[in-house]
Amino acid sequence: MNELVEHADSINRLLARYGVKFGIYKNNEFHEQLFSFDAIPRVITHDDFVYLEKGLIQRVDALNLFLKDIYSDKNIIKDGIVPEEFVFVSSGYLPQCEGIVPPQGIYSHISGIDLVQGKDDEWYILEDNLRIPSGASYPLIARKLCRRASPQTFRNTPICDNRNYGQLLKEVMDNVNVGGIKVIMTPGRYNAAYFEHSYLAEKTESELAMNTDLFVEKNFLYHKDYMGNKKKVGVIYRRISDEYLDPMTFEADSLIGIPNLMDVYRAGNVAIINAPGNGVADDKGIYYFVPKMIEYYLHETPILKNAPTYLPFYEKDRSYVLQNLKKLVIKDVAEAGGYGVVFGDKLSAEELENMKQLIIKESRRFIAQEVIDFRDIDIVDGDKIVPRKADLRAFVLSGKETKVWASGLTRFTRNPDSFIVNSSQGGGFKDTWVLSR
Repeated sequence: MNELVEHADSINRLLARYGVKFGIYKNNEFHEQLFSFDAIPRVITHDDFVYLEKGLIQRVDALNLFLKDIYSDKNIIKDGIVPEEFVFVSSGYLPQCEGIVPPQGIYSHISGIDLVQGKDDEWYILEDNLRIPSGASYPLIARKLCRRASPQTFRNTPICDNRNYGQLLKEVMDNVNVGGIKVIMTPGRYNAAYFEHSYLAEKTESELAMNTDLFVEKNFLYHKDYMGNKKKVGVIYRRISDEYLDPMTFEADSLIGIPNLMDVYRAGNVAIINAPGNGVADDKGIYYFVPKMIEYYLHETPILKNAPTYLPFYEKDRSYVLQNLKKLVIKDVAEAGGYGVVFGDKLSAEELENMKQLIIKESRRFIAQEVIDFRDIDIVDGDKIVPRKADLRAFVLSGKETKVWASGLTRFTRNPDSFIVNSSQGGGFKDTWVLSR
């Protein structure tokens, strides 16, 4: 491991050359920067991974059943488990997707589930990402470079090989392919995640295409190559948001979508990964109900815990939140990337009062959570090794079976006083080693 730390600077230089970076839109501005790598890996024991694997498969299977139910019979609403206010007013709910059952009935083919490990050794789910979760390519390319830097480390340590992600993703795409080529759709080379798009296209033997390479004809989707040859597309892994996917169905001003794509999808003539409309299941308000979904659809006790969460929408929870705001974390359900997160103990008396009034006025807009004192892990800071907070994004792939990739993206904060580890907040990433025994 010392060898890896010694090679960290050269690994980061290579990552920069590969274009390993991220970007985020905020206040109509686009910010892009390199995603720095820390060479000390996060290590997950074999027993811990077996436990996580069972819990993650259970959770994602329930979320897929929820999505199928919400866009069809809505039994979970009729039975009073999830209030309709938490579904139909969600920005992720798309009425245009009503009645559409995707190929093989799978909605979230690639799920990015964010967890933290508390100092009590318990794992807690922080967030479900079911739209277009990103980040799998970072540990993939980092592991590849680390192997080159210190092959002896990987010969002498029983680490699960993570190079199978491309094969797992290919199997997921092939499982829902309705007949035709595989395509990974990118907004283009100026997108901050373009490296990931191109890398995964190579690993899955898919065409990497922009919307200008794709067109609808007679209710089928086609890809046209640089020679003008066209081929039918059977499955498309899109890396653009729902609202920009089809200007004839969603945002009319979209310049990166494919006109009439949703007609092809609705007819069952193409599979879309992940399915449009998944945002209704990863809304921060819906997160509260996932343990109830597991009990409702699977008739099982949830294996993995949510962070202790309160919904101000409910009078009892609202009363608790207003009385204990000083010790809670408040999250705006419409925000992402670490934005819209407020720690009550950081607020002045006036700010606390303003937040209370906002919660009373817009109770559906917020959730509140207990602060989890999660584990520190070591990072290199200059010439020192220091402890910092970190989370884990686990990747769960749903095909013929639901599988958890034996790796993951560990993100950490550089700020010793911060619990927010998002890359958009200036953090870095690590490789995640899952021990094979």
